[in-house]
Amino acid sequence: MKHLKHKLQALLLAFVSSSLAFPALSIDLLDNLGLGGEDDILEVDDAFQLSTEMEGSRFVARWEIAEGHYLYQDKMDIVPAGENIETAPLQLQTGEEKHDPIFNKLLYVYHDSAEVVLPISSTGGVKEAIFKVKYQGCSEISGICYPPQTREISVRLPDIVSPAMAQPSDSGAAEDVVSEQDRIANTLKQGNTWLTILAFFGAGLLLALTPCVFPMIPILMGIIVGQGENQTVRSTFMLSLVYVLAMAMTYTVVGILVGLSGENIQAWFQNPWIISTFVAIFIALSFSMFGFYELQMPASVQSKLTQISNSQQGGTLTGVAIMGFLSALIVGPCVTAPLVGALIYIAETGDAVLGGLALFSLSMGMGAPLLAIGASAGKVLPKAGAWMDVVKAVFGVLLLGLGIWMLERVAPAALTMALWAALLIVSAIYMGAIDSLPEGSSGWRKLWKGTGMLLLVYGIILLIGLASGGRDVFHPLKGIAVSGGHGSGEQQASHLPFRQIKGVDGFNAAMAEASAQGKTVMLDFYADWCISCKEMEVLTFTDPAVQQALANTVLLQADVTPNDEQDKALYKHFGIIGPPSIMFFDNAGNERRNYRVVGFMPADKFSSHVERALN
Repeated sequence: MKHLKHKLQALLLAFVSSSLAFPALSIDLLDNLGLGGEDDILEVDDAFQLSTEMEGSRFVARWEIAEGHYLYQDKMDIVPAGENIETAPLQLQTGEEKHDPIFNKLLYVYHDSAEVVLPISSTGGVKEAIFKVKYQGCSEISGICYPPQTREISVRLPDIVSPAMAQPSDSGAAEDVVSEQDRIANTLKQGNTWLTILAFFGAGLLLALTPCVFPMIPILMGIIVGQGENQTVRSTFMLSLVYVLAMAMTYTVVGILVGLSGENIQAWFQNPWIISTFVAIFIALSFSMFGFYELQMPASVQSKLTQISNSQQGGTLTGVAIMGFLSALIVGPCVTAPLVGALIYIAETGDAVLGGLALFSLSMGMGAPLLAIGASAGKVLPKAGAWMDVVKAVFGVLLLGLGIWMLERVAPAALTMALWAALLIVSAIYMGAIDSLPEGSSGWRKLWKGTGMLLLVYGIILLIGLASGGRDVFHPLKGIAVSGGHGSGEQQASHLPFRQIKGVDGFNAAMAEASAQGKTVMLDFYADWCISCKEMEVLTFTDPAVQQALANTVLLQADVTPNDEQDKALYKHFGIIGPPSIMFFDNAGNERRNYRVVGFMPADKFSSHVERALN
């Protein structure tokens, strides 16, 4: 009978907790129905004893949680009632994993005690303010959930004249540092809508100069060149516009879904079968550029389509839009600070409209150079003739190179290095690198042959490096240098000595060891399909200044290439969407959240960042 009573309590309170129409309902309702009792159910204020205070420029809320009860991490929030008060993102402690039977999913909760901090960057001259503290919890004893709670707390504010953000409470000191992605999220909350959209467009223009966008150039140009010789400025611009709009809409929709769900949807497309299929498409496109065959629809299908006005153009644009969609998901899944800032805003506010506009503006900024390149192709592409064959062959080679670059995400390094060598050597031979120049050759012919000879030499160097154990296309002879007497120490010194961890349990175990030794910790999220991760590996982590700054720090790395359940749980543990993300922890095991790094950071800037984060 008691078991049935608890079941009824759980069902009724689950209904009350999830209903917005009856916010006044509480435990008293169960008492009136004869389903409650002082021996069974604590009053909400007894189960979760709330206390608040101002600590400098931080509003701090603390809970003492009764035994057998817990609070949900994702239900906690602190919102200032005054419009003039500017705040940084909420700072939460890391909760415990729990599969909750009420909501039937994995959640993070707090037992015994909890603390939430809201840093205040500006009071706008306000002396007193009201903060709304929101929370919700459940009882493990009776199996019920309490309705969501909101407490209005009036506090006297200190004079805050600096826009500096407060340091998280577990570090014990205020600092003027806030991570770039958090600043961007805060700007979205408080900034002018049109200025924000314009700022995101500018950020997209800057991202257009990164490896996230570069691979899309040969794809777009390959599409344009493959349409035929007599392309006009108007036609090439339309092709470019459709490609960029499809890419931008994909980024926007996927970004909104990521922000609302917390799932890294782009990572789903980074599996060997999908990558291999896309590589096969690039190979097919490149071979058509070389003139091996024509990629076109069957004649019977074409004859039917010609009966509809502009059917061929419509079909072409549809294909271009599909390529733009696939390119956004597969070719350039880059995680950057502006992108994460917009996702944080969407996740915290649920405002998919402004967040989506920001993401669309960011994507259009990234695509602006593609529009310019595509439109200019109508003027610079040669007309029918031998020159057109050369142009198509060049883009055919670029598409093959793009296929090898994508294959690096799923194939062994030795295989892709051999493919790079083969591509360079064969291309060099076609360029006449081993042929003698006829007498009276033009300067362009000599330049063409000289370029071919450079490609030939580098291709041979890649083969030599591969045979000697090298696996890095940019440092192919490193294996020879190591075996030549310098020993393995130099090879190890060129890369940071990361310790690989897997999942939340692996992280907790490694952190316990580091804390026992009193050492600081850096955690790096890495994946083979992450472009910015490769940049950090090659350009940042190999820098001597960076290695010196991290000399006394435990270096952990989570390889999330598989994107399996353990990887996703680790994402949720830290509230991130995927790599690259780098976090720092002090010698007591507390994260220095304001120093999180998202996206690529150059070596000189990163070494300074490390010094500030760990000292």
